[in-house]
Amino acid sequence: MNKLVIPPVLAEDTIAEEYALPAFLQNQPAALIVAHPGHELLLHGWLSLARPSIYVLTDGSGHSGRSRLQATTSLLEAIGASPGCIYGRFTDAEFYQALLNQDVALFTSLASELAEDLARRRIAYVVGDTIEGYNPTHDVCRLLTNAAIEQAQRAGGQRLANYEFSVVGRSDATRPQSIRLRLDERAFSDKLAAARTYAEWMTEVDDMLNDAGAESFRDEYLHAINDHDDRGAAVAEPPFYEQYGEQQVAAGYYQDVLRYRQHILPIAAALHEHVAMQRQ
Repeated sequence: MNKLVIPPVLAEDTIAEEYALPAFLQNQPAALIVAHPGHELLLHGWLSLARPSIYVLTDGSGHSGRSRLQATTSLLEAIGASPGCIYGRFTDAEFYQALLNQDVALFTSLASELAEDLARRRIAYVVGDTIEGYNPTHDVCRLLTNAAIEQAQRAGGQRLANYEFSVVGRSDATRPQSIRLRLDERAFSDKLAAARTYAEWMTEVDDMLNDAGAESFRDEYLHAINDHDDRGAAVAEPPFYEQYGEQQVAAGYYQDVLRYRQHILPIAAALHEHVAMQRQ
């Protein structure tokens, strides 16, 4: 379920319509925080321009046990980006179990560790997974990102801009304060080459290129987040990951199903309380 799904080609949108960072983001230290290796492919053009510090929660091994982290490491080396303090620290099974166990201390500790590293690196803006109800690790990654940004702002004494991008869904090109990067031919070619190289680790990438069409890789969207209140981590119920989890349990890959209300909302509440306590 941690596979990458390429969004379809999008309609015209608002702010940036060429392959260049907006002036206010140029020469600004950036960070990318994602749940799984492979998500960074969707923003290959932005990565090449921003060369951010990259944080990856899990190794992307799923139930197969085969890590995908080396593919991401190779991509980082090729574009001159660097890994952050958390880089494939957990297997997917370990992260899944921590959610099932409601290991609140682990998640608040991760948020604080991210915050300290963002502040130490004097990061100016952060890009990360959005909440889509598709994969619980994706959604919790966004909760951790929001909490870390709030803490880092206080620790560093400066505001951090917060952006999200769609991993499996369709980006809303009409959203205000959205940044669109339209890749030029060279950047587009580099992105497709990276995707095909990554296909050695994720066989579904070839299927996505064939099904969605290569042109779906050309536009990249970053959507600004101005409200970090994670008590509103709402998704349509039941989220896809509950339905998929039931199938995985039936197939014998997992013993328990992660539930939005039982497992994810309490983590959201705990992170909100953790951040609120830091303000005192």
